[in-house]
Amino acid sequence: MSAGSDSSVIRIGTRGSLLATTQAQTVADALIATGHPAELVIIKTAGDASQAPVAEIGVGVFTTAIRVALHNDEIDVAIHSYKDLPTAPDPGLIIAAVPPREDPRDALVSRDGMVLGELPPGSTVGTSAPRRAAQLRALGLGLEIRPLRGNLDSRLGKVASGELDAVVVARAGLVRIGRADAVTEAFDPVVLLPAPAQGALAVECRSDDAELVRILAELDDASTRVAIDAERSVLAALEAGCTAPVGAIAEVVESIDDDGRIFAELSLRAAVAAEDGSDVIRASVVGPVDRAEQLGKNLAAELLELGAGELVDRGSQA
Repeated sequence: MSAGSDSSVIRIGTRGSLLATTQAQTVADALIATGHPAELVIIKTAGDASQAPVAEIGVGVFTTAIRVALHNDEIDVAIHSYKDLPTAPDPGLIIAAVPPREDPRDALVSRDGMVLGELPPGSTVGTSAPRRAAQLRALGLGLEIRPLRGNLDSRLGKVASGELDAVVVARAGLVRIGRADAVTEAFDPVVLLPAPAQGALAVECRSDDAELVRILAELDDASTRVAIDAERSVLAALEAGCTAPVGAIAEVVESIDDDGRIFAELSLRAAVAAEDGSDVIRASVVGPVDRAEQLGKNLAAELLELGAGELVDRGSQA
């Protein structure tokens, strides 16, 4: 594709779910608004073809097929839910933009509008993520955690039908498909730490397409990017896949120096949980915004000193 040509249409690869296409369309609309015609190309991934737990199918289950299409010049841009991407870079590809992040928190959708603390012991709660399951068990509420796959509508349907008492999903997804009203509780990260990069999109293209890299860079949100870099740095340093029971959240915050001047810093929190909920190791750090990846590595090192490695290994063998 010649991205600089007015007649060219930027082909945007995405999964075919309502959430995925809605996310990709926001990028297409942003490109169209700046004078760059764009269209969606639907790609079926291994994660779409299987109902097995993501932890069993493998890291990259929702992203590999789209990246292959990008390498093969079948599409020009790939849109991923950033949390689904493996932490290792893909040679020849570049994350050209990280648009502003949607709410990163996990959310509860429950029967009768109950918040988590109101669910009776033994209530069935569905979740797709070992991280969520581990942290929910660690709360000691006596809940029965059940595996959950399927698109957001089917997950919410399990609550509406009475098959489950509640489900825990990413609030960002519900917001994006216009179902934020279904949320009965959005969890403070102190209660449930979200997945690294949750609520963020990765806009990826071939690194040698300089003109397209330039065009996409206009969609980048600097604060979101540094937060994601820090969170994923924790995940990479722990050598944990995107399905591991690791939570992390970073945000750019305002601090005041001794002279009363306001400056920006990056606040990063992370946690590693045993899948059976028997242990949760938490740590946090604040540091310079321009050292996001190093902050993540430092925080991971602290977590490992506290024994997080054993919990990650235990989870990967489960």
